[in-house]
Amino acid sequence: MRNNFFNIALADDDEDDRMLFLEALDEISVQTKLLLFKHGQELLDYLFQPHVELPSLIFLDLNMPIKNGMQCLCEIRRHPKLKDLRIAIYSTSSSDKDISDTFLNGADMYINKPNSFRTLREVVEKVLNINWQDHISTLNKDTFLFRI
Repeated sequence: MRNNFFNIALADDDEDDRMLFLEALDEISVQTKLLLFKHGQELLDYLFQPHVELPSLIFLDLNMPIKNGMQCLCEIRRHPKLKDLRIAIYSTSSSDKDISDTFLNGADMYINKPNSFRTLREVVEKVLNINWQDHISTLNKDTFLFRI
């Protein structure tokens, strides 16, 4: 995944958060294509299309209407075509239960939404530059929660 081009999906019901994320991507050195979804069902409808280009990484908010992030995570992990997608939970929740539940249900990383644009830009750039093969091979509860 370190080929300096990422096809990324972000599912987040907050329009401001989606726009800030897009602006952060525009300011980093990694070339990206961003797909934006307003809720989990929109994301799943896209992913379940037969000949769609799958994202390299999905940033998934937990608290969304229609289909929340946990429901999406579980559906993606159950689907043979999608089960190996990289998923970073991207949420304002810092609840131990949310972190533990998403870890147990197969997310690859948990990111608390940053409270400043500068930090958001740093987080996004660092996440996109992670060696995902190493990250996944050593994944445990201590490495699951992303810290900047």
